[in-house]
Amino acid sequence: MASKSITGNYFEDLTPGREIVHAVPRTVTEGDQAFYIALTANRYPLACDAEFARSLGFRREVVDDLLVFHTVFGKSVPDVSLNAIANLGYADLRFGVPVYPGDTITASTKVLGWRESSAGDTGVTWVHTVGRNQHGDEVLSFIRWVLMDKRDKSTNSGVDDAPKTPATVDPKHFHIPAELDLSRFDASVTGGRAWWEDYEPGERIHHVEGVAIEEAEQQMAARLYQNIARAHFNAHALKGSRFGKRVIYGGHIISMARALSFNGLENVVRILAFNGGTHSNPTFAGDTVFAWTDVLERIDLGRPDCGALRLRLVGVKNCDPRTEEQPFKVADDQGRERYHPNVVLDLDYTVLIPRRR
Repeated sequence: MASKSITGNYFEDLTPGREIVHAVPRTVTEGDQAFYIALTANRYPLACDAEFARSLGFRREVVDDLLVFHTVFGKSVPDVSLNAIANLGYADLRFGVPVYPGDTITASTKVLGWRESSAGDTGVTWVHTVGRNQHGDEVLSFIRWVLMDKRDKSTNSGVDDAPKTPATVDPKHFHIPAELDLSRFDASVTGGRAWWEDYEPGERIHHVEGVAIEEAEQQMAARLYQNIARAHFNAHALKGSRFGKRVIYGGHIISMARALSFNGLENVVRILAFNGGTHSNPTFAGDTVFAWTDVLERIDLGRPDCGALRLRLVGVKNCDPRTEEQPFKVADDQGRERYHPNVVLDLDYTVLIPRRR
């Protein structure tokens, strides 16, 4: 009798060109939003202040951009990364129409390419995932690449068909909601003192606080997103793995770092895009995460009310970069440049922020 349960896809199963419609659409609720705030301490008011959101033209508070990201990502996990060793990075991530509590999100994925490791026991798979609401409107799309286990570790096929990914998201692909009206933007709500014109390329913003990551909260976060990846839950199966224990979901690190970034970026309205992102080192329960932001570029959108900022959000563990020396990259034994072991996140992303009136 054939097994009625599934064990997930392995490297060999995700062949380039394969398309997958992910099961179990998700209606995002007010409860999900409240729980996300509880798990991350996110303070960006567009996602928690209905009156502020209405003053900017929205019909009510919107679902936080990263909760949308995690929800779409979580839909893809059973088919793409259930057996992943690690999610390595992102490119060309674009946020689409706003998501409101009550909207239902579906997701689909196309496999873009793959590359087997030289040892033949693992491989990296590139996929493009799209999330849509109940009306068929795109809410998010992104490329990610995943280090995968192989089903048959003894056979080396030598496949090497890695796709090229764009270095940045072209501003013509930024989605600025049609309903957005910044004429009534009230900085007393955000507490922010800085506008688009005040951020200078080359400037570094330390976000001051650190947050210890607990096992229970990251598991609750992954469950909220229905992310069932083995690497975050199955301690028994992971005893003989590379790390020997559960790894914190990398998306939780993104959310924690962005929540910390509110201190210094209070007036940001929404995330427009991820240009690229790397989970540079693993994080484990008990680690304390800090963050800083480097301003990379000020982008003129040709609008009198707002502009865009291209930022680099860096997450580090167990070192306060505001008061302690923390290198970003270092040379390894062979002279190759690598991320410092404390650096756990390198996220190049673009945000929308009002101009000074």
